[in-house]
Amino acid sequence: MSELYKTADFKTEKHVPVIEAPASAKKSELITIKVTVGKQVPHPNTSVHHISWIKVFFFPEGGKFPIEIGGGEFTAHGESADGPDKGGVYTEPQAIVALKTDKPGKIIATSYCNLHGLWKSEQDLKVA
Repeated sequence: MSELYKTADFKTEKHVPVIEAPASAKKSELITIKVTVGKQVPHPNTSVHHISWIKVFFFPEGGKFPIEIGGGEFTAHGESADGPDKGGVYTEPQAIVALKTDKPGKIIATSYCNLHGLWKSEQDLKVA
C-alpha cells in the first residue's frame, strides 16, 4: 500500500492544504485557522476532478490523539441536469475554523481530491 496521506504536490496541480494560522497564542485566546487547497495555484474544480472536503484537527502536546476541530464539504462542481460542468456553480475549497486551547500542539489539515486521494499539512502552535 502506498502512503495514505500525501504531503508534497506534483505536476501543476495543488493539493496540499495551506494552513493560515498564528504560530503562537495566549492560553484560551481565540485562534482562527483558515485552510485552503489551491491557494497559490488553483486546483481543478470540475465534475470529474475536485476537492471534496477539508478537515482540521488539533493534536495537543502530550495528547493521545488529534481532536477534530471542523472543516468543510464542497459539493457544487458545475453539475446540473444538463450534464457535467453545465451548472455554473462551483464551490471553492476553503474552510475557516476557530479554537481555544491552553496547550501547545500541532494543527493538522487534511483534504480529499476525488482523483488523487488524501493530502495533509501540519503547523506547530505555541501557547504561552
